[in-house]
Amino acid sequence: MDYAKHFNCHYLVISVSGTNDGPWNHSLRLERKLGQRLQVAAIVDPNIQRAHEVLSRKLASPDTAPNYANAQICGNISDLPSTQPPRLVVIGTHPCSRGMDVPGRDLELQVMRHFPGVPLFVEKPVSTGDVPAARRVAHTLSENGVMCSVGYMLRYLKAVQRMKQIIQDNNLVVMGTNSRYYGAYANGARLDWWDKSRDVTTIVAINSELMCHLFRQGPIVEQATHFCDLARYFAGDVDLGTVAARTVEWHERPGKLARLPIDESNLIAPENRIPRSTSAIWKYTSGAIGSMTHSTILQGTKYACEFEVYCDGHTMRLSDPYGVPVLSVRRAGQDDEDVERYEDDDPFYSEVSNLIDMIERVEGRGPSMLSTYQDACRSYELTWAIREASERASVKPE
Repeated sequence: MDYAKHFNCHYLVISVSGTNDGPWNHSLRLERKLGQRLQVAAIVDPNIQRAHEVLSRKLASPDTAPNYANAQICGNISDLPSTQPPRLVVIGTHPCSRGMDVPGRDLELQVMRHFPGVPLFVEKPVSTGDVPAARRVAHTLSENGVMCSVGYMLRYLKAVQRMKQIIQDNNLVVMGTNSRYYGAYANGARLDWWDKSRDVTTIVAINSELMCHLFRQGPIVEQATHFCDLARYFAGDVDLGTVAARTVEWHERPGKLARLPIDESNLIAPENRIPRSTSAIWKYTSGAIGSMTHSTILQGTKYACEFEVYCDGHTMRLSDPYGVPVLSVRRAGQDDEDVERYEDDDPFYSEVSNLIDMIERVEGRGPSMLSTYQDACRSYELTWAIREASERASVKPE
């Protein structure tokens, strides 16, 4: 069988015009993977004007025009015609619109009802709502046989898979994980990055649908979620009762930022301002231990991130996972590290490619799905455990 000509693939993109959004540009990966086989059936976006602008750019390019020639634009799921079901639905909306089982925040369930059994790709985190609600969504998707991959793309890095292989080849048991995430803040003038409010009652009606104000629930739930997930990928589930965390808050002397890009004092209530640094520790159910530090401290544009796994005789340190990943491995009996550099690795493409291979049941084309919806819910649960532990222990302003 000629794989490239097997059959045309109809896809549906649900996004706040996320078909053209930086590194998270999933349409770019679909175009690369499928070429002329890709047929985008519809773009669902409450911002109709912006969706038309994105579609116009796609149609203006000879490379992508055939992929989008028949694409419809709809403001919500209910406007979609019940014609040929797509092969995959990509949900790239803000997490406040999904991961729950209440109207207006239940995109996955809306799609499931409109297109029963159609596979989903959902961005991380799975939600900004209650963890029990996300679990209920996971259960419903599973009960209805819906294949769903979640965008924890770091699992698909070649360096990460190399680390897993080293553990397997040497029959190692993970003793612990360390994560360090230093974010750059000086150019981050988006208000939602600085507001950790839990109040998502600020909503507007768009085409009879409810769309939440874009609350991100703070840096642990939104950003550090990748490293919480990666830690679980190596060491397993966390005993959530062992999670402890401390923060440097905005009002403390070490938390005063010299180049704050927004006026917090007038725009964000004191209780909703994000911590400048969070340090957390926990114990895995396996007996291993984990730690993580997330800080908003850098004033350039590039983040500084490292993730470390250690076992008896071995340490493995992954640096710059969002850029050019570098893996440093110290092996049993060695004093020096072996360093491997991974150029031109695109984990976003790898996760999309792998999911399509699974949908098309292509054998021998990579690992099975590395991040299911059910598993992603457990990473989401860990981020909330860290945030809540840090808030219980935080120093309150005088």
